[in-house]
Amino acid sequence: MSQAPDSSRGPVVTPTRVVIGVCLLAPFVAMLWVGSYAKTDPAFIGIPFFYWYQMLWVLISTALTVIAYKLWQRDQRARAAAKGGAER
Repeated sequence: MSQAPDSSRGPVVTPTRVVIGVCLLAPFVAMLWVGSYAKTDPAFIGIPFFYWYQMLWVLISTALTVIAYKLWQRDQRARAAAKGGAER
């Protein structure tokens, strides 16, 4: 009753998926590493480093999430094309 794994699927961990994971993981690492930004200097237009660093990561996180999403879409299209091409 056990089925053999489908060998035509391709690898699950691909370089594209690793890049997607890094893009999604980077903001968490940056925000959880509090010691790297728990200071007041350098100030930017009077705003302490602690605050503007976090606000900068809001923008960076948005960009990284968009990149990850676009890469994921491309990966899914490539897999669908490979699957459809293999059946024909």
